[in-house]
Amino acid sequence: MSYEQTISGISEGVELAGVGLLIAGGVFSLVRFGTALALRRTTDAYEGLRRALGRSILVGLEILVGADIIRTIAVSPSFTSVGVLGLVVVVRTFLSFSLEAELEGQWPWQRTQHERLLTKGGR
Repeated sequence: MSYEQTISGISEGVELAGVGLLIAGGVFSLVRFGTALALRRTTDAYEGLRRALGRSILVGLEILVGADIIRTIAVSPSFTSVGVLGLVVVVRTFLSFSLEAELEGQWPWQRTQHERLLTKGGR
């Protein structure tokens, strides 16, 4: 097995993990939503669905960006492929940033110092 084939296989495995995480996160979110509805916690159900689904999408996008980086840098490092990678990373970063802002209900720079400390583990 050649170097390119090995790296392509690794990249495909990382992509598969990212897609699997997106699917598993979606299923988990919907099951959790259905459970909350069955227990008549309708006010929290929708917000929980949005948060769980949004977070699984964010993590899945990060893993897919990693797979793109592995494939582009290790397999076919040409100016065209690096340019396409840059465009893909910009689009996915914008999506991640937008999702994070939507989940938190505010822009990251609008967080208070207390909220920043809580998200870092309560230091």
